[in-house]
Amino acid sequence: MASKLGSLLVKAGKITQEQLEKALSIQKEKGGKIGQILVEMGAVKDENVITEFLGRQLNIGSLNLTEIELNPEVVKLIPVDIARKFNVIAISKLGKTLIVAISDPENIFVMDMIKFITGFNVQLVISNENDIKNALDHYYDDSESLSRLMEDLDMENLEIVEEESLDEQELKSAIEDKPLVRLVDGLITDAIKRKASDIHIETYEKRLRVRYRIDGTLQEMAPLPYKLRAAVVSRIKIMANLDISERRRPQDGRIKVKVGGRKIDLRVSTIPTIFGEKVVMRILDPKSLMLDLTKLGFPERSLQLFDYAIHQPYGMILVTGPTGSGKTTTLYSALSQLNKSDVNIMTAEDPVEYNIEGINQVQMHQEIGLTFATSLRSFLRQDPDVIMVGEIRDLETAEIAIRAALTGHLVFSTLHTNDAPSTINRLVDMGVPTFLVASSVRMIIAQRLFRKICEHCKEKVEVSDEILQRLGLSSEELKGLEFYKGKGCPACNNTGFSGRTAAYEVMPITGKIERLILEGKSSQEIQVAAREEGMLTLREAALEKLKKGITTVEEVLGETASNQ
Repeated sequence: MASKLGSLLVKAGKITQEQLEKALSIQKEKGGKIGQILVEMGAVKDENVITEFLGRQLNIGSLNLTEIELNPEVVKLIPVDIARKFNVIAISKLGKTLIVAISDPENIFVMDMIKFITGFNVQLVISNENDIKNALDHYYDDSESLSRLMEDLDMENLEIVEEESLDEQELKSAIEDKPLVRLVDGLITDAIKRKASDIHIETYEKRLRVRYRIDGTLQEMAPLPYKLRAAVVSRIKIMANLDISERRRPQDGRIKVKVGGRKIDLRVSTIPTIFGEKVVMRILDPKSLMLDLTKLGFPERSLQLFDYAIHQPYGMILVTGPTGSGKTTTLYSALSQLNKSDVNIMTAEDPVEYNIEGINQVQMHQEIGLTFATSLRSFLRQDPDVIMVGEIRDLETAEIAIRAALTGHLVFSTLHTNDAPSTINRLVDMGVPTFLVASSVRMIIAQRLFRKICEHCKEKVEVSDEILQRLGLSSEELKGLEFYKGKGCPACNNTGFSGRTAAYEVMPITGKIERLILEGKSSQEIQVAAREEGMLTLREAALEKLKKGITTVEEVLGETASNQ
C-alpha cells in the first residue's frame, strides 16, 4: 500500500520522486505510515490532502470527520472492539445502507464483516486515521476498554517477567506495573459487563488467546499481546494468592473484586500446558443468580408441584442434568424459599459458589477427609431441618442422604443422569435397595438450559420439513406455528442470543411410580407412567419454549433427545 500510494502521489504531482524515496527510507528505518511521514517531512500539508486524494483515486469519496457531528446510535451499530481493531466508524444510515469511514480502504474484507455484523449494506468513505481514532474516543464510552489499556502498556519494561532468574519478590515487583494491573482488571470488568460466566486465558506457541463463556457458549475475544503471557498469568495468580513461582502444578484460588458497587467472587484455576499456564476464572456474580422460582422457566403446573414438594417436612428431592445445566441455581432458589429464621439449613458443596445469608455452607476438602459423606454424618448432629449435598457420587453418600430423608429431614441433592426416570436406575445401580429409593425420594427434576433469542434482532425463519420431522410435532401442532432466530446485533455480541432459560422434566414420586420402583420396572416404563400422570419430558418442555418464540429449533434439537 505504501509504495502504491507513493507512486500515485508522484504521478499526480503531489510529491517528487526524491521525497518519496526519502520517506520510504525513513519508513524502513523507523517504521510508521507513509502518509504520516510525508506530513512530518513537509512534503504534503496534512493527512487530509492524502485522504482526499485517495478518495478520488479509489472513487469512494472522502470525509473530514472534524467537520461533522455523528449520531451516537448509528456509531454504535458497529461494536467497539471491531471499530477499534479496524479503525472504522459508522457515519450515517440511509435506508438499508450504512455509510462507514475507514482509514485503510484496501482492507476490503472489513466491508463484508461489517455487513454481516450489522445486517446493512455498507458504503465506504475514506477518512484520516487519527480523526477516526479521535471520533471513536468521543463516541464510545470505553476509556478503559481492553484495546486502549493495551496501548498504554510499556512492553519493554514488562518483558522482564520472562526472566527465569528473577526471584519471587522481583517478579511481583515487575508485574505490579500500573498499565498491566489495569489491563487485567479491565479484562475481568469487560467479562462481567458482557455477562460471561467464565474467562479462559490460553497460551499457545505464538498466541495468547482470550475466550469468554457467554450464555453457555465460548466466544473468542481480541487476543492479548503474546509478550505478556507470563505477566498476565502471574498478575492473576497474585490476585488469587497463588504461588507465582510454581508453574508445573495445577493451582486453585479465589479473587474478590468490586464492580459497579457490588462484590463478585472469581474462582481461579491454573494448569500447566506445553506452551505455558492456562487460566480459567469462573465468575460468581450474585446479580446473575436467579433466586425467584417463578422466573426460572417452570411451567405453571410444574412450578406448583415443585413448590409443594420443597415445603414438605421430609424426603429427598433430586435435580439431575449435565454440568452447566443450572442445577445449582435451581437448588439455591429452592433453599432461598425455605431460608427463614426458624429453619436450620446446612449445605455440603464442592465448591461453594455463592454465599447466601442465613444458610450454613460447608466447603468440601478431600485432602483432609472432609467429603460429602463425612459432612452429612456431622450435619445430622447439628439439628438440621433442611440439608443440601452438592452431589451424590457414591453409595456411602446416597445411604446417609436417604437415612436423613427418612428420619425427618428435607434433603436436596444432584445426580448426573439424562432424564428423571433414569435417575431411579442410577441409584439402584449404586447399590441402594429399591424399597429405600421408593420410600425416600419425593421428586426428581431433570433440566437443560437453552439460549434465548435476542429480542433486538429477532426475525422469522422458515424450517425445513426434515427438521420439523425431527422435532416430532404433529401436523395439528404445526398449524399457525412460527419459528424465530436472532440474526445478530451489537446488543447480543452478534450471536443472535441473549440470556438463557431452562426447560424442566418434573416427576413427583406418586403412589403409582412408587409401586413401579418397588417392582423394579425399567426407566422407560416409569416414563410412560409419569407422562400418563401429566409429566412433560425435556423435549416436550423445550418445545413449549420453541412455540412461544423464546428459543430456536437448533437449541431444542441440540439440548434434548427425542422421546419417540
